[in-house]
Amino acid sequence: MSEQYDVVVIGAGPGGYAAAIRCAQLGLSTACIDKSTGKDGKPVLGGTCLNWGCIPSKALLDASHKYHDAKHGFAAVGVKVGSVEIDVPAMIARKDEVVTGLTGGIAGLFKGNGVTHLAGSGKLLKDRKVEFTSHDGAVSVLAAKNVIIAAGSVPVRIPPAPLTDGYIVDSTGALDFQAVPPRLGVIGAGVIGLELGSVWNRLGSEVIVLEALAEFLPMADERVSRDAKNILKKQGLDIRLGCLVTGAKVENGAVSVSFKNADGEQTVTVDKLIVAVGRRPATENLLGGDCGVNLDERGFLFVNDVCETDVPGVYAIGDVVRGPMLAHKATEEGVMVAERIAGHKPMVNYECVPSVIYTHPEIAWVGKTEQDVKASGDAYNVGTFPFAASGRALAANDAEGFVKVIADAETDRILGVHVLGPQASEIVAQAVISMEFDASAEDLGLTMFAHPTLSEALHEAALGVAGHAIHMINRKKK
Repeated sequence: MSEQYDVVVIGAGPGGYAAAIRCAQLGLSTACIDKSTGKDGKPVLGGTCLNWGCIPSKALLDASHKYHDAKHGFAAVGVKVGSVEIDVPAMIARKDEVVTGLTGGIAGLFKGNGVTHLAGSGKLLKDRKVEFTSHDGAVSVLAAKNVIIAAGSVPVRIPPAPLTDGYIVDSTGALDFQAVPPRLGVIGAGVIGLELGSVWNRLGSEVIVLEALAEFLPMADERVSRDAKNILKKQGLDIRLGCLVTGAKVENGAVSVSFKNADGEQTVTVDKLIVAVGRRPATENLLGGDCGVNLDERGFLFVNDVCETDVPGVYAIGDVVRGPMLAHKATEEGVMVAERIAGHKPMVNYECVPSVIYTHPEIAWVGKTEQDVKASGDAYNVGTFPFAASGRALAANDAEGFVKVIADAETDRILGVHVLGPQASEIVAQAVISMEFDASAEDLGLTMFAHPTLSEALHEAALGVAGHAIHMINRKKK
């Protein structure tokens, strides 16, 4: 006889574990299946984000920034230090401690909320049954009134650059280097490539980033992309656009990378190579042939606006469905689905999903870019404010970048906010809140911000939409 649950969740990443916890809080008997294991071979929760993505990468980004600031920035504010050294193994060990603490915390939340954790693999079968294969090979079948698929994603691998232990690695391998590579190659100038490239560049690597596209960060606002590229290049990242990698091989203890650009065939030699060309949904061995769930043309599970698949009672969330592959988007979808299973009617506002790139300065945005609005043909107004005019940013010796607010010309409704600068990831949250309440630029301009703060840059940019900014010369005077 099959074990019976109200909800079976496949995957314990940010979407899956949040869905499982919320289902249990709502009184639903819930099991969560996850196949992930840590370095010690024991089961771990949290998915890619906590174990091999968001959290460990931020630990290294923050550590490398502190090192770089101590070595190159302290003197500018009158702090003299002696020789500054980086202990890479200690930095990696601390990263692992942070991960262990957080993943253990999820295990505690599962236990405290009554979620049954099943360590192994799950496969959706017909009639909302789930085949569970434990790590020791035992197979059982779970029966569920509802199934939530939250299997996440895996790094894309490319034939020209096959992974080679210790030399050619994916984003996971790049988090465990035990020494600073003198020369580091990165394939891909997206979020992951820029963040990992920044880590090792700050620690002393000569970093070459090879990007196949001719545009830099095409998903971001054009001015943000342009200024960010210039800043990152000034920091030492050698960003080469329009470079299609055609081969990579290990020779004499180094990696020879071949690529093609406008000048023809080129070759560069590096000590290590990171393949960071994106991620794909982890759907291998996930669906039984007669389960009824369909894939779209890109290989994602097809869902509607509330994450329902073609099978009643079967939902899919996070990286296996449409939309940006972001942990916070997966979490909100997971909570929404749990609430809907319990009979409530929440929605996810996909117009207000923030994006962040944790370089320094950070890059963050929500809503439409200026090129999006321009392409739509709608009239709009723009307000910008540079951090170079921010007292708090100048005091902190961290004044690169700007805030940009885009608003509808007729209604003044905020359409998008873009931040390049210190704590952009925190500032953009204020924009998300504003847009969730359909605020106008005037609403934000009439809101009182504490002084001196970095957030005042958002306030001034909103004022600037109508030409009312106080701390810069306005183009419009009304």
